[in-house]
Amino acid sequence: MEPVRTCVGCRVSDSRSALLRVVVGGPGALVPDLRRCLPGRGAWLHPTGDCFDLAVRRRAFGRALRVSVPLDTAAVAEWIATHEQTTNQPSPGNRP
Repeated sequence: MEPVRTCVGCRVSDSRSALLRVVVGGPGALVPDLRRCLPGRGAWLHPTGDCFDLAVRRRAFGRALRVSVPLDTAAVAEWIATHEQTTNQPSPGNRP
């Protein structure tokens, strides 16, 4: 059985492989941990714009990562936008 984590955005538990791990990478910079092995405390998030927006609105990243400085979420937002574009593309065989 795969480990289960809770999304900081929607607060729904899901398997580790379905979630994106994010860590504080530099001075206040939030970065996606694609290999899930960067050092430090991590926060887990569904890789969707909705969960990301909820987490930002609720200020969940700071609480989950136990940091009090404002976090720059631009790198994570960019990764999620790119991820959603590539996963929502229709395959060539399914065009009407």
